Formats: sequence, C-alpha cells, structure tokens
Amino acid sequence: MFTYNFKYEIKLLFRNRWVQFLTILLLLLFVFASYNGKQRVNKRMSDIEAAQTTVKTSDTETLATLEALEKGEDLGLSPWITPQNPMNIGNMNARIVAMPANDMAFMATGQSDIYTHYIKPTVFGDDYALNVSEMSSPIQLLFGSFDLVFVVIYLLPLIIIAFSFNILSEERERGSLRLLASQPISIHKWVLQKLGIRLLWMVLIIILVTVVVFLLNQIGSFNGFLLFVLACSVYMLFWFSLAFMVNIIIGKSAQNAFALLGFWIVLVLLVPSAINQLSHTLYPIPPRSYLVNEVRELKAEATKKQDEILDNFLRDHPEYASQNSEQSHSFWHNYMASQDLVKEQLQPLLSNYEKNLSLRHQWVDNLQWLSPAILVQQTLIDRAGTSKTDYENYWSQATQFSEEWKSYFMPLLYSDQTFTASHFKQLPEFEYKVRKYDGISTRIWGVLVLITLVLGFTFFKYKLSKNRNEIIL
Repeated sequence: MFTYNFKYEIKLLFRNRWVQFLTILLLLLFVFASYNGKQRVNKRMSDIEAAQTTVKTSDTETLATLEALEKGEDLGLSPWITPQNPMNIGNMNARIVAMPANDMAFMATGQSDIYTHYIKPTVFGDDYALNVSEMSSPIQLLFGSFDLVFVVIYLLPLIIIAFSFNILSEERERGSLRLLASQPISIHKWVLQKLGIRLLWMVLIIILVTVVVFLLNQIGSFNGFLLFVLACSVYMLFWFSLAFMVNIIIGKSAQNAFALLGFWIVLVLLVPSAINQLSHTLYPIPPRSYLVNEVRELKAEATKKQDEILDNFLRDHPEYASQNSEQSHSFWHNYMASQDLVKEQLQPLLSNYEKNLSLRHQWVDNLQWLSPAILVQQTLIDRAGTSKTDYENYWSQATQFSEEWKSYFMPLLYSDQTFTASHFKQLPEFEYKVRKYDGISTRIWGVLVLITLVLGFTFFKYKLSKNRNEIIL
C-alpha cells in the first residue's frame, strides 16, 4: 500500500507542477538571500582589510621616521607628532582590533548589522568600549536582513503550510475520503505517508538548492553544509508534524489554514518577542548614553584633582616613580594616572550591566525551548558567528587588548624613555580568538522533543476518537 501511495503522490505532485514551482521558488529565495549575506560579509572583510592596510602603511612610515631620527637626522617634527614620544605612538599607530567573519557568516546576519567589526583602541579615551555599536537603518533593524536564516525561519514554514494544510480535508471535501477509507490502511497512516513523501521531497529540494548556494558562494565547509541541512530538515519535520496534527484533529481546509497560520504567528513571532520583551523588563540595562555620560562626569571630576590623583597613583605604583626628582609631569602623566580612578568608580555600574546582561542570556536560554524557531535560529546564528554571545566575546577581547596596549606605554612614559625603532617592533598585536560553539546538538534535540510531543498528542487524540467515521465524515 505504501508503494502505491508513493507512486500516486509523486504523480500528483508532478501533475500540478508543485514540485517544479517549489524548487524554483526555494532556489530563488536561497540564492538571493545568500547573495545578500555574501555582500554583507564582503563589505565587512573589505572594511577590515582597508583599515589594516592603512595601519601597515602608517607603520612603515613611522618606522622609517624613527630610524632616521636615531641616525641624527633633523626632520623638524612637532613634539605633538614626533614618534619618539611613546604616547604619540599609542594614539597614532593604534592596532586594528578586528572580528573577521567565519566561513558561514553569509548564512545569518545576526547581530552584525548592529555591532561594528573593528576598532582602534588608543591610549587616550576608552569610550570605544561603550561605543561598539554602529548606526543602521531603523527600518532594516525592525524587519531584519533578508538572509538564509530569515528564509528558513520565517518563509519556509509558510511554504510548508501551503503545501500541506489540506491533505485530508481536500479528500473529504471532494468526497473521495470514503473510497480511501475502504482501503486496508488507517486514515492517520495514510496522512502520515502523504506528509512523509512531501517532507522527503522538501528535504531533497533543500539539499539541492543548498549545494547550489554553497557552490555559487565558494563555501567549502562540509560541516557547515551538514549542519544547515540538518537544522532545516528538523525544522521542516516540526512543521509537517503540526500539519499532521491539524489535518487529523481539525476538519475543514479553511480552519486548517487558519490554525497553522496561528501556530506560525505564535511560535515564530509572538513567543520570541515575548521572551525578549520580558528579559528587558526583568533585567533592565542602562542605555549606552547613560554610561557615556557617567564616564564624562567622572573624567571631568578627575581632571580637577589631577595632581592629587597622580601623587596617589605613584604611591600605589612605585615602579612608575622616577628617580629623577627634577622630572616634570606632563598632561599624559596626569591623564594616565586618572584612568585607574575612573575605572574603579565605574566598576559598580559596569558590573551591574554585565550581571543583568548575563541574567538576560540565562532567561532566553531557559525559555528558548518553547519555540523551535528560536532553537533553530540560535543554532544557525551561532554557527555563523554573528550571535550576541560572539560579539560579547569580541568586546571582552577588545577591552583586554586595550589594557594591554596602554600597559605597554606606561613604563615608557613614567620612566621618561625615548621611543625607538626596537620599541616599535615589539608593539602588542591583536589576534581574535573564536569562541567555542556549544548547545548546537542540544538545541536540535530540543526540536526533536517538541516534534515527539506534537505527534504523541495527535495519536492520543486520534485514539480517543470513537471510530474512524468521525474523521471520514
């Protein structure tokens, strides 16, 4: 009976040209979405490369200038730009602290349209730590970018709904269900077979269009390919399971369509929005403008007490105290000493910010199991390296490197040393460390658990029916 149903369903699909239309539609959506994602990644990498090229050019010129000055040449440079002053180097020759895209970044925009991908920490000012975001179109931020994850999470369920909402009800409305009921197969198995065949074709189409997308974008990550196909297949299986439940439990085609669209609205739109809104309400985080104002006020207060701050700083850090009693303290001595005080006074505010941010993540992680859309989306965004956690990891590394950068110049400043070519060759360099991805397999298993619950509920309701005529009629 299964072989007969399989042949009949295939003929039916090809006769109404649904398979051809679906293949072309998904191919166009996937290619266009991947093209948008690839363009964004190319722009991101080109910006980083341009910044790095500028730094390399500046380094070459600075090193040549230092070597010329060490040879005794008089270049007539102003004290404000001479590279022999270590603080000038710390400001004008800052390193590029970049977060490069990984091989699957084209798949998901994630948070990459909000956060910047490179900064240049200097010895003057640390506002960059509070300014890691960049301005984007508010309309684009509202609706999101058209990438592969958007197609999978939002559009693919709608295609499945259109493909499967009337599997059983259409036969009932045409009057052919009575004839099917006379065959040696139960109604729920017949519906399950029809949906299984359509799911199989959908998976084959997804594999086909994904191969095309990966070839067009020259993506060679086989693991990334497998993860994407697996996530899409499990996500489609969930929506086909919902379609199976609706076809068995609900009667008419219009009611089936409204029910499935209702599930789509709740699981794809309302649940993620509600979780996000509740996290903002339960664990509020001060806006960036508030943090920036706090920094400015503390710096203004520290400026008024620079002499006292410097004395206290040298008392706490005797390694920076000069043995030369005639050494005059410049602006840089006062400024660098005041940074420790500003950091200390900002610590409670920043600690509260990080604590609430961590609690938000825990809240979302705990409730993500309510929606397969969240589980699959987080799986793909994590693999793309564009999740909120990835950018927090980058922010943490950038802050750490900024401290390392300043610490390199502090001994030179307080010991009144002249910056040389050998010092320049030993400047700290930043290397981004990609975080280890976790929770991918766990989230996939979470979707499978939801599928099991849906199918279990459906069979339970079917068994409670008095007889098969309740469905047939």
